Formats: sequence, C-alpha cells, structure tokens
Amino acid sequence: MAKIAVSGAAGRMGRRIVALLSEEGYWTLACALERPDHPQLGKDAGVVAGVGELGVSIEEVISGQPDVLLDFTAPDACVRRAEECARLGTAMVVGTTGLSEEQSRRIEREVASRVPVLVAPNMSIGMNLLFMLAGEAAAALGEDYDVEIVESHHRRKKDAPSGTALKLAQSVCDALSWDPQQALVYGRSGTAGERPRRQIGIHALRGGDVVGDHTLVFAGEGERIELTHRASSRDVFARGALRAARFLVGQPAGRYDMKDLLSR
Repeated sequence: MAKIAVSGAAGRMGRRIVALLSEEGYWTLACALERPDHPQLGKDAGVVAGVGELGVSIEEVISGQPDVLLDFTAPDACVRRAEECARLGTAMVVGTTGLSEEQSRRIEREVASRVPVLVAPNMSIGMNLLFMLAGEAAAALGEDYDVEIVESHHRRKKDAPSGTALKLAQSVCDALSWDPQQALVYGRSGTAGERPRRQIGIHALRGGDVVGDHTLVFAGEGERIELTHRASSRDVFARGALRAARFLVGQPAGRYDMKDLLSR
C-alpha cells in the first residue's frame, strides 16, 4: 500500500477524498492537513469527512512520510505545500485552481525539477477527455467556426472564469495556433461590434449549488456543434485525483498532466 497526504482535508474536496480512500484498498492516509488557523485542526480526519474515526488528526505540518500529497486549497497555500513536498521528496497532485502564471512557474521550476508533480484544473476523467476532443474538433473544423465557452459553478466559487474553461480555450488555441492573449474575450457588453474571427468568448455563470458545467460551442453557418460536460457530484473529481496520485507513484521528477495519465 502507498501512503497519501491530503492538504485541504476539511474542505469540500478534501473531505470527499478522505471518505473515498477506504474504497481504493491501495492507500493509507499518512496525514491530513489544513491551514494553521482552521477550526478543524486536531480533529480526526475521518470524523470530519463523515466516515468515522481513522486515527489521523488534521494537522498543519506534513508527517508520516507520504508517497504523494493531494492539494485542493488556495494558490498561496498550494505553492507553500509544493515547496515543502520538494524538500521532503514527496510527489504532488495539484487540483487547486486560480494559480497565477508566476505561481505555476514556481511549481514547475522549483518543485517539478525535484519531484513528480501533476497539475490539472479539473480532475474529472471525462472532462480531461473533453480537453482532448476540443483540440481534435478545433483542428478538424478550422477557423470557419466561431468558438464560445460557457461555464457554470456554485455561488461559492471564488475564481472566474474557471480553470477548466481556460484549459478548454487553451486546447482550441493550441490546435489552431492562436495566441490566447489575443483570442480570449471575457464576456461582452456595450457596442462590441461584429464578432471578429480568431476569438474565443468565455462566459462564467455563478449560482446555487452547481458542481460544474462546461459547454464548448463551435458555431458555423447553418450548424452548431456543442461539447458539454456536466459534473453532478464532486466524487468524480476526488476519484480522478486519486487515480492521478496512483499514476504519480514511482514516476521520475517532472511536470505531468491528466493527458499523461489517459495516454498510458
């Protein structure tokens, strides 16, 4: 069995990961982590996750020599954990969204050079298949089809647009050799004029308890193609993260993504 650490163990995703660990039969929970001022510090991670006592308290510092750490926290906290993993020689799965370009570079430059790190804005296996299909569809359709992305999430989500929507846009840009800095438009208002070519509109909806919906639209003359992924439970992200963690065990240092896992 391999040993795993969960950072953000008292959060929505962290609790589901802890709850699902016992189903895997592959993992031992080495430690459960939270920020220093979190009210759940010191409590049993299993109790917090609703699955009964596991004998592992939620703490501030990595312990138990985990093989891999899963992080679903906030950008600054994620970078600090990543640097800690690099020092300890612990592989890391980053599911935290909203990382800045500089934070992403720090993880790649200072952490992935020393340990294996898998970074993905969305851990769903289905959503990562959609990333691949998005590039294939864009390449096949070319520039004659207008591209729009609509994403919906619950009211508590802090970043917009979602990292998943940006990843979808990047897949299209890569396939068409477009510069995202030039192509992406975030909503429209006022007298925007006619829609130019080589543009991707991204629209973020927030409300209720929506787990995560993403629709990629290719609109041409006389027809429209829509590729949609809807997540109805956070368990799809938790199970994907555990699959990613299992993939990382034994991998050499470097930066990975879910495409590496799916293409094995």
